[in-house]
Amino acid sequence: MSKIICHLADNARTLIRPNWWFVVALVGAFALNGGPCAAQAPPGEIAAEATPSSDAMARARKNVQEYFDKFSDLTCKESVTQYVLNGSGHAIYRENSAFDYQFQATSASGSLKFNETREVRNPAFRDPGRTLLVTTGFASLLLIAHPMYESSYVFEPAGSEMIDGVSYNMVHFSPVPGASSPASLRLSGKNYPLPMSGTLWIEPQSGAIVKLEAKVDSSLSDLGLAGLRSEVRYVQHTFRDPAESVWVADSAVIDVDTPRQHWRNQHHFTDYKRFNVNIHEEIGALP
Repeated sequence: MSKIICHLADNARTLIRPNWWFVVALVGAFALNGGPCAAQAPPGEIAAEATPSSDAMARARKNVQEYFDKFSDLTCKESVTQYVLNGSGHAIYRENSAFDYQFQATSASGSLKFNETREVRNPAFRDPGRTLLVTTGFASLLLIAHPMYESSYVFEPAGSEMIDGVSYNMVHFSPVPGASSPASLRLSGKNYPLPMSGTLWIEPQSGAIVKLEAKVDSSLSDLGLAGLRSEVRYVQHTFRDPAESVWVADSAVIDVDTPRQHWRNQHHFTDYKRFNVNIHEEIGALP
């Protein structure tokens, strides 16, 4: 099961700060516990007549489903920069590291399951006196637009925006009140649902999601979380043998605030490859 994991990694061996440790997990299946509030469209539907945004959202759902069905085993290089920011948003500390990243998705009994592995290529210098944010699991954010999860959100058209000279449809999503969230906050061994809301930027013709923003406001302030914001950008990558194009994550930025601190992690993904059965067989055949 893949997770968006956000926890504060304290590098000092003897220093323990349980009040500032948490995990945000994006799980592969959940149950719907409630319905939409008044004046909203039924969950999963665009709250308007057929529009370019609603057509794009339908294509996006199909595109995301095909992505997880067809590209279920990918590898790439991942670089991560972890920041500690001051009250003005300026970095007061940073660490850089690099990983070999592999993402696997399987479908069983009508649910999706994920597995991520990260092998360190370039370990960061560690300041034992610093507490840092650790984040993984961004591939799973696309599940917001997967048909399996459309009943947990209300989708509304949000106009269009030009990015690098191309016009994209925007769709805003908000959680259905009372519904279980695909993201949860794990604190002291207990999970707390995260009501994520945000916006999708969709390429109108293909339905490809080129940008995704999601956030959680201060609704969990009693748990020490003042805010969580993430932005993932996607680029089109062409694989060979066979030639096939797919939109994959290019970068991800996540900000987490507590009453005492502000952390920001920046991820960048490059050198995508398909890691399939044939490759495993070729590796096994080497002398």
